[in-house]
Amino acid sequence: MAPSLRRALATVLLCVCVVLPLSFATPASAVVGGAAVPAARFPWLAALGSPLFFVRPAGHLCGGSLIAPDRILTAAHCVTPFQRLPGALTATFGRDDLGDHGGEAVGVRSVRVHPGYRVTWFKGEAVGHHDLAVLTLARRLERPAVPLGIPGTARTGRAAGWGTTAEGDWFNTRLRAADLPLPGDDACARAYGGSFDAADMLCAGTPAADTCRFDSGGPLLAGGRLVAVTSWALGCARRGYPGVYTRAVLFDGDESRTPFIAIPAHRARPGLAS
Repeated sequence: MAPSLRRALATVLLCVCVVLPLSFATPASAVVGGAAVPAARFPWLAALGSPLFFVRPAGHLCGGSLIAPDRILTAAHCVTPFQRLPGALTATFGRDDLGDHGGEAVGVRSVRVHPGYRVTWFKGEAVGHHDLAVLTLARRLERPAVPLGIPGTARTGRAAGWGTTAEGDWFNTRLRAADLPLPGDDACARAYGGSFDAADMLCAGTPAADTCRFDSGGPLLAGGRLVAVTSWALGCARRGYPGVYTRAVLFDGDESRTPFIAIPAHRARPGLAS
């Protein structure tokens, strides 16, 4: 999900290194095999962007999910470069096509990366462990939040994002969604060996349906709940290499037992996760 993108993104960021001294280990992943959907179907879904990433409309880098009125859950690898410059990030909600205007944009006040986040490598692909981050927004939003959960016995999940539709595609800007098979931990263990850790990772997708570039940090839903965020894979929709997602809740489905996420007591009303 973040194959050549990380290399290409690193090249782009060399051009702005005077403005922002980053070491980008970054994004992956639009939706392969999906269909365009209206943003109104996912009112809690954010496109994360920065004017520093000028190669995409709205500076689009990754996705994220509103889990409280002023909190977004996303992938750590999307936002680690912004920990000291959170104001360079913007979250945009309610936009069907990133090339258009409209929707609701809000700034980011702080970036908090999971303390266990670290990077290893698999065949040249960066592997994020505990690949989670929470963004605190500059203001509280009056829009639904998505509830967190665990996949349980679900056999299918739904992914959504503004990412590309194939490895060679840099141009899709429409919000798309796809239903992804959940083949079980063994499928990713066979594909990735010790790089896949079922304790914090979830396996999803096939060559017919997957996430791709710029989908990182976006949601994987099951049973109407956010169960994981898009993290990494070897390429997009490659045979024998499913997508890998970071589990949103690492305990028994009770997010109150997940100190890192720390959802405030006054939560936004739950949103429909379709």
